[in-house]
Amino acid sequence: MRTYRSNSGPFIERPYYTADEIERICSDALRKVSLYPDSPKPIRIDRFIEKRFSITTEYKDLGPGVLGMAKFGKNGVQGIIVSQALDEASSTTNDRRIRSTLAHEGGHGLLHTHLFAFASDQLLFGEHTPTGPIVLCRDIPDAAKSSKYSGQWWEFQANKAIGALLMPRPLVLTVLDKYMVSCGLLGLKTFNRDLQGSALDELVDVFDVNPIVASIRIGELFPEVQSSQLML
Repeated sequence: MRTYRSNSGPFIERPYYTADEIERICSDALRKVSLYPDSPKPIRIDRFIEKRFSITTEYKDLGPGVLGMAKFGKNGVQGIIVSQALDEASSTTNDRRIRSTLAHEGGHGLLHTHLFAFASDQLLFGEHTPTGPIVLCRDIPDAAKSSKYSGQWWEFQANKAIGALLMPRPLVLTVLDKYMVSCGLLGLKTFNRDLQGSALDELVDVFDVNPIVASIRIGELFPEVQSSQLML
């Protein structure tokens, strides 16, 4: 991880994580609390939050458009709150949105806690509680379209953690092995986009995520530019 001086946003310092670093941080965190599965299956993200941060997720009215909130103190994550409206609107889609929200807030905890360690010195943040600063996370945009973040790099990084926590790369590749084809003169394997619909359905069922999360994950692991290069 590299750190840069930030001229915008809530933090004076801006950490830069490569995609591989985020993958490793999230996988290591799952392993440390014995929640990294031996085979592809849904990650117990609620249990991860409890074990990794020693807190219990709360459900409260956070107002229109706010899905989750993370509270920080000098000792790290002090609380993670999910919109009560999501919890009350019981459906498979909403249950999966809760899982994505928990992974997003967990991403803040894994990637950004150090920024809050010395809050009075580090923060340009205007949102505080009597016990410390908070991060309000509004409706999660498409993580593949960074232009929608308007400079909110901390939200972009937390969204990257959604896929890394809910769909660890090695487990996803295990599921997608049957959807790979040899390509080009070198016979290198790449994702068969003709089968993307079937692959997407299987990922959704195996990892208990909404289609948009699975679709973004495929895009992260198999960028179309990379696939076209293999054809040369």
